[in-house]
Amino acid sequence: MSTTTISTNTSPRKKVTTLTFRQKKERGEPLTMLTAYDYPTAMAVDKAGVDSILVGDSLAMVVLGYENTLPVTMDEMLHHARAVARGAKSSLLIGDMPFMSYQVSVEDALRNAGRFLQQGGMDAVKLEGGRERADAVRAITGAGIPVMGHLGLTPQSVHQLGGFRAQGKTASAAKRLFEDAQILEEAGAFSLVLESVPARLAEYISKHISIPTIGIGAGAGCDGQVLVTHDLLGLFERFTPKFVKKYASLHETMTQAFADYIDDVESKRFPAVEHTVEMSDEEWDAFQKELK
Repeated sequence: MSTTTISTNTSPRKKVTTLTFRQKKERGEPLTMLTAYDYPTAMAVDKAGVDSILVGDSLAMVVLGYENTLPVTMDEMLHHARAVARGAKSSLLIGDMPFMSYQVSVEDALRNAGRFLQQGGMDAVKLEGGRERADAVRAITGAGIPVMGHLGLTPQSVHQLGGFRAQGKTASAAKRLFEDAQILEEAGAFSLVLESVPARLAEYISKHISIPTIGIGAGAGCDGQVLVTHDLLGLFERFTPKFVKKYASLHETMTQAFADYIDDVESKRFPAVEHTVEMSDEEWDAFQKELK
């Protein structure tokens, strides 16, 4: 298995911006994005050199244990966004707008997008949907807040879609998806996530719009890729989507480490002398005298 050495250079990376996204697409350089929901993970992902960190509403499932992404709230998202912002200084930080934070009205969408920047320390926001979200995208970008779109399998519409199913597999569905991509581009989105759509469709869209596409289960023809970090690390055991490549199996490693700890405590191998604070004989004798 190939490995990449992380640079030991302590000088900070140049901050990634939406302009960086556009320039990398123009140069044909792939963009990288991963999720993070806490300070230490954000630090590690940022140090590894990822272009963008998404504080995803996948938080609901992989961290908070919900069945889908629908229950997570703005306050929960902002709580985790702030932790990520404290840990990552160079990656472009994107806050994922949760269910019902932008669907009710354009005013709600604008207000909550602003909260991600003002209260959450994010650089941009992401929201799901195509033509039906164009007005919200225009309003948010009009206020100076960068917006990443999201088409294809949109998890917040899981009930409407009939489950976590691939999208754009028929000619008519593919045409509508392509039109939605063009509409979001025209509305001012700086980038677009394409999730669980046919690879040839994702590649076609990527070549026919000027903004970068970020694929997840959409093939190698996109301008970049994103994965949920807990899937990549093997931390989320409930299920693993087909499009995930596991780079580690940390759930197994953690479970074994916890079992080893329990065994060491029960057999009194831990704590050992090297894990223990000691007191000098002189001070111990003085302590005993104090008790007399």
